[in-house]
Amino acid sequence: MRKIYLYIIVVFACAVMSSCAISSNNTRFSLYPKMYEENPVSILVMPPVNNTTNVEAKDLLYTSISHPLVEAGYYVVSPHIALEFLKAESAYDAELFINGDISIFNKVFGVDAVVFSVVDKWVKLGLGIETKITYIIKSAKTNEILFERTCDLFLDLQVNSGSGGALGALVDLAASAIMTASTDHIVAARKCNKYIFTDIPRGKYNPQHGLDNELKAAERNSKITVK
Repeated sequence: MRKIYLYIIVVFACAVMSSCAISSNNTRFSLYPKMYEENPVSILVMPPVNNTTNVEAKDLLYTSISHPLVEAGYYVVSPHIALEFLKAESAYDAELFINGDISIFNKVFGVDAVVFSVVDKWVKLGLGIETKITYIIKSAKTNEILFERTCDLFLDLQVNSGSGGALGALVDLAASAIMTASTDHIVAARKCNKYIFTDIPRGKYNPQHGLDNELKAAERNSKITVK
């Protein structure tokens, strides 16, 4: 029996060491080496590809992608100016470009990279909003994928007043329902965008530029619940 216990302990220790080794290799540089190689400075954000039945998802997400990229140190073409130009040139649908040659954007906008996003889920589920979005940054010079992450995010809108008891639970349930009905879906988009770009290598206009390659990074495919 003692040998069995020792065996279990050894196996467990090896598993822990193995998982630690895997996580220790999960750095920004190991996940996104091409971002460091190409070192993009300017970025164009394309309107999202909307694969959901929520017709507003495309516009809601588009208006909130630029902010975390600017905070990360990148020059982002004004979404309003870009949108007007794309619509005028019948290039509003990112589906036409996401898998093709995007060098045209380097010539027209002078950008180094283009951000694409694909919305696969955007629904109210119980007392919250569930989203699933994939983000892809492609080089406008080489057409290679520099950055790619998927976020499966649930925005928990449940209210907990701390009142306790059956009456308190009833009050919380009513408040949660009201919040879910009145909360703009843009909140979910902002939180998802912020989480996704937390681990993007810092750009030229961020103090961490060139100094963050060894920082630990989360998995490319993440599933989280946020308040």
